[in-house]
Amino acid sequence: MTARLSDDEYVDAIIRVAQADPSIGRVLREIVSLATEVRASALDLVSAHLKIHSTAGDVLDCVDALKRDAVARRLAERLGSADAPSQGASPAA
Repeated sequence: MTARLSDDEYVDAIIRVAQADPSIGRVLREIVSLATEVRASALDLVSAHLKIHSTAGDVLDCVDALKRDAVARRLAERLGSADAPSQGASPAA
C-alpha cells in the first residue's frame, strides 16, 4: 500500500503534466473554476468512467484530489486561472 500524496504534491504533479501539454492546462482551468458541488459531481462521473476502464489507482487518486477546494485553489493560482473555485452555487451565467 502506498502513502497518499499531500495536496502540495498533487498540485506539483498536476502542474508538471499541464506544463507538458497546454491542452491539459486549459481543461484544468475550467475544472478548478467550477463551484465545489459541480466540480465534485463532474469528477465523480470521470472517476466512474475511469474505473470501468481499470485506470491506475494513482490516476483515480489525482481525480479525487481535484475535488478538494484547497487543491483547486492552488491549481487556479498556479495555472493563472481568472476564476477561483467557488463554494456553493454555480457562477451566474
